[in-house]
Amino acid sequence: MDTDKDLAVENALGGFLRARRARLRPEDVGIPTSSRRGVPGLRREEVAVLAGVSSDYYTRLEQGREQHPSQQTLEAVARALRLDDEAVAHLCRIVTPAARRTGRAPRVERVAPHLRRLLDTWSETPAFVLGTALDLLACNRLASALYADFARADNLLRMTFLDPVARRFYRDWDRAARSTVTTLRRAAGAGPDDPRLSEIVGELSVRSDHFCTLWAHHDARTRTQEAKLFHHSEVGDLELHYESFTINSARTQQLVVYQAEPGTPSADALTLLGSLRAGPEPTRNAEPGAVRD
Repeated sequence: MDTDKDLAVENALGGFLRARRARLRPEDVGIPTSSRRGVPGLRREEVAVLAGVSSDYYTRLEQGREQHPSQQTLEAVARALRLDDEAVAHLCRIVTPAARRTGRAPRVERVAPHLRRLLDTWSETPAFVLGTALDLLACNRLASALYADFARADNLLRMTFLDPVARRFYRDWDRAARSTVTTLRRAAGAGPDDPRLSEIVGELSVRSDHFCTLWAHHDARTRTQEAKLFHHSEVGDLELHYESFTINSARTQQLVVYQAEPGTPSADALTLLGSLRAGPEPTRNAEPGAVRD
């Protein structure tokens, strides 16, 4: 398992390939096998044969010594590993990320004033803006109320893995943990040299064994809509549907909106939460770079 502090700039291609071949059983790809195998999943040479490349070349791919495979090779490896369309897209992002930026200090991500004003007009639904590393860049009043149980609502990764409240707040913590990690993994595939990603992955790698385990799986499947199950200390259980939108004027940011099904107990609970937190409260901006003790 990769546990270095600099996991965001690891040999991402090699880590992904190792994780995916470990998931496949020989019988899944028609390879005869016995009970005495030294590695889980497929061996490197077996993947090489399935992909039609030399064992030495495939080994160089996993070890990071070959970083510019052709599109034809990628497609062959993807077929050998039985990757679905989303996994293939993630593989391509790893090999040809949108930008390679090294030696930079973490940038401060800012939310446009007009977007903050838009969030403030949504008084009946929690809405917030996420940055590349899942920093909560801006929250409207109801989103702040939703996350009020946390000691610090600044980054979804920190909140999920480092704050003890998360185990109660997320009624299905395992699912929430997997979701946040796969979202971050997808972002890391697109910008593996981003200093902020390196910073948050490094922190979580040192402080959370659960994060390390999930990060090593190299899952990058994300959903832009699903139901989230919460338990809030003031209003009880909530089932909120989730939508995520890319912000065209800031492509690394995501606008996230929660809503309850009308006429349900969750809708009543959300209305109650809004009334308990009634009063003027401007959209707040988090401090993405701050580290919680």
